[in-house]
Amino acid sequence: MSVSAPRIALVLSGGGSRGAYEAGVIRYLRERLPERLGYHANIEIITGTSVGAINAAFMAATINDPDNQARIMCEAWQSLEIEELISLRARDLIKATRMLMGADPKPPRPGSYRYGGLLETGGLERFVVKAIPWRGIRRNLASGQLKSLAIAATHVGSGHSVVFIDSSEPLPERWSSDPFVTHKAAHIGPRHALASAAIPMLFPAVKIGKFFYVDGGLRLNTPMSPAIRLGADRILVVSLRYRPPTRSAPLEASHETAYPKPLFLAGKALNALMLDHTDYDIDRLERLNAIIRAGTAAFGAQFQSVINRELEKLRGAPVRPLQALHIRPSMDVGEIASTYLREGRIKLRGRVARRLFRRLSRGEANRENDLLSYLLFDGNFAEALIELGYNDAHAVADKLVELFSAEDSQAGAQRSSQ
Repeated sequence: MSVSAPRIALVLSGGGSRGAYEAGVIRYLRERLPERLGYHANIEIITGTSVGAINAAFMAATINDPDNQARIMCEAWQSLEIEELISLRARDLIKATRMLMGADPKPPRPGSYRYGGLLETGGLERFVVKAIPWRGIRRNLASGQLKSLAIAATHVGSGHSVVFIDSSEPLPERWSSDPFVTHKAAHIGPRHALASAAIPMLFPAVKIGKFFYVDGGLRLNTPMSPAIRLGADRILVVSLRYRPPTRSAPLEASHETAYPKPLFLAGKALNALMLDHTDYDIDRLERLNAIIRAGTAAFGAQFQSVINRELEKLRGAPVRPLQALHIRPSMDVGEIASTYLREGRIKLRGRVARRLFRRLSRGEANRENDLLSYLLFDGNFAEALIELGYNDAHAVADKLVELFSAEDSQAGAQRSSQ
């Protein structure tokens, strides 16, 4: 039986401007972790949804330059100004108000690939096109430095999740037993990332081929399952939702006593849409690992192949031991956004924009701004999240060393023997 090194995947979640946190984690992986490992962490599979899709595409396009990719990514985030990415002129705000009142958006121009959305996001689209060296994805796939890139989006007509995959290897014939999830081979480009990041209602839907797509986070906000089906043995998952120390605080502990305002509810609704199942997925993975270990100990090495003959009929893929590490914000990003807005640190030039953000910040809760934390594409806010991501990665440095160790593992050996 031949033994191969474990195949490692990076999984990036959706969350709008919160995605700067992912850049902070990546900065730690590239700038500090090599001091512990003695080499750059090898990442062969990258999956992402929403803003995680944009970060994933950048990682895939620059995976050949580990010395510089984190610096370039962080500089790009720190350079952002919201008025350059999302138009906040008076006429755009009037158009958004009319659409909220029921007016239909104008029909798309001939050849246009975007439609609808309350916000004018042309600047964001131009930034994504220019900031990522898109040809690098195909080059890195061809050279073997990258095995697969997968980006999740939501098909508007059906509401189904579609995973677009750019891979140097043949894709599994059967992708998932879930009838609401499908996969498509693609040469991933700007439209795929923009479609995955198109927050419903707020951002325009993006046309790929004959169909329109929006944010993949509606059903697949943390795309772990694509990473597993693409052959990952070890997975680093970076998500963008803070989890309080206790699972459910008593209602009396809530610091909000006023009746919920519309923008407060909008922020909570967006949180619900971007629901993070990562804890459940990793818990299920650990249970499966425990079953494999116990079965192998009791019945010998043939246990896994025996159960896989039956499981492949049910789920279309064999099971194998997997190692996963989950990094998430150690602080509430909504509260960080609220503090940031109260201190007036956002970079705004236009009078209309300044008045709009003052009003929006007052429309949410006193101590948290969930809605705006998704829309604060601002360099100063990004810098705060980058620092948080970097520090949170540093806090689990020993686990990162274990995850990215080049030592042969049971998982790698099992994959090579199948």
